[in-house]
Amino acid sequence: MLQNRVDPWGKFIKTSARGLWMGNRGVIHVDKKIKKAFNHKAWITCVLEFKERRREVMTPGRWTELFFLDEATAFAAGHRPCFECRRDDAKRFKACWINGNPTHQFNLKTSVKFIDEVIHSERIDRDHKKITHQAPASGLPEGTFFLLDDNAYVLVKGRLHRWTPFGYENSVALPESPLTILTPRSIVNAFRAGYVPQVKM
Repeated sequence: MLQNRVDPWGKFIKTSARGLWMGNRGVIHVDKKIKKAFNHKAWITCVLEFKERRREVMTPGRWTELFFLDEATAFAAGHRPCFECRRDDAKRFKACWINGNPTHQFNLKTSVKFIDEVIHSERIDRDHKKITHQAPASGLPEGTFFLLDDNAYVLVKGRLHRWTPFGYENSVALPESPLTILTPRSIVNAFRAGYVPQVKM
C-alpha cells in the first residue's frame, strides 16, 4: 500500500480507500516512497482518466500521482484544477478566484502562476506546516473544510460532516462560534464567488 492519498491537511496517508481525483506536486518520490512535500508551487487536481493515457504509479523520474477522496478535499489541501485535463473547470475556477479576491484582482489575463503563488503562501508555512485561518461560521460557502475537535469537517447544506478516507460521517450542526478553516483563504473566496467544489456525499 502506497502513501499517496492526501487528507484535508495536505498530508500523505496510507489507506485502502480509493480516490475520485488525482493530484500532482511534481516528482516527490524515490523508490515508490514520498520524500518531500512538493517540487513546485503548482499543486493541481486532475481527472483519473484522460485521453487513454496509462501510467504506472510512482514511475521513477515521473511526477508523483496523489489521490483525493473528492475535490473539496483537494482544495482544502491547497490544490486547484489542472489546465490540461480539466480546462473548463480550471478556467471557471480562475474566473471565480479573481472575482472572489479583489485585493489580488487584475483581470482574466492574470497568470495562473500568480494564483499559485498566492495559494502557496496560504497553504503551508516555511516549516511545511498547514496554515489555517479563523472566520465566523455563518456565511461560509459549501465545500469549505473546518477543524473541529482535531477532526476535519466539510460544510454541506448547512451542516458539518466529518472527513474519513472512505467518505463522510457524523454530521453535526454548524456552531455559532468562529471556526478554524483548513481550506486556503483565497480558495474559500473563490467558492463564495461561485465555484462549487465536488463533494462525495
